[in-house]
Amino acid sequence: MEKWNGKVAVVTGASSGIGEETCRQLVEKGMIVVGFARREDKLQVLEEDLKGKPGKFYYLKVDLCSEENILEAFNWVKITLKSVDVLINNAGVWKHSDLLGNTNDWKQMFETNVIGANICSREAIKIMEEIQIKEGHIININSVAGHYLYPFMKDISVYGATKHSVTSITEYLRELMGMKNLPIRVTSISPGAVETEMTESLSKLEGVNMLKSIDIAEAIMYVLSAPQRVNVSEIIIRPTSENTLSFVKKLAQI
Repeated sequence: MEKWNGKVAVVTGASSGIGEETCRQLVEKGMIVVGFARREDKLQVLEEDLKGKPGKFYYLKVDLCSEENILEAFNWVKITLKSVDVLINNAGVWKHSDLLGNTNDWKQMFETNVIGANICSREAIKIMEEIQIKEGHIININSVAGHYLYPFMKDISVYGATKHSVTSITEYLRELMGMKNLPIRVTSISPGAVETEMTESLSKLEGVNMLKSIDIAEAIMYVLSAPQRVNVSEIIIRPTSENTLSFVKKLAQI
């Protein structure tokens, strides 16, 4: 990770869970980190916790459902910090709504998980191209729901559709960076169930194995630390001993 010391990383969904832990790890490694999230109070607490660490933490209140908000945030980063070297699209929304559900729930999931994330990628890459970056990285925090269907799981269909979109977009973006001959690596990291605010209903189930936020943050450190010639394009991470049969039985308890 020494090569990233003093470099700039933008992390979305930075106020809790995987995003918060990732910010902590990157600042500890000496990076200048800008956390995007809606909950300013939590970002302020994180900023206070990270004072005196090897790197530096800034935050911006950003709603990924607002393109104007995203553009303003990246403009601030460009003017203030002069660079974006790493973007971690971590922000995600899972509304418990199926294909007969609420339209606003669908819109929020697609606008956050797909459209907002891709706007962030576009804006980060614009800056990377403009400053002629020598090494950049876009990391999308995806999900196993972006690779497999879970018809037995209540209210995951639309969320799963957004994550299948993330799988496609990540690979298309990796191909595009290659076609444009840009030194920007693109990675999808797809966890199974992680103990976060978004998965509270699952974490209450007795006997369900779940990952920790630090497990995903460490995977991010791994892909970032690989040499530039290596693009780790996909990582799927599951809890040890996870199996579909026992999981379905646990879901029946909900």
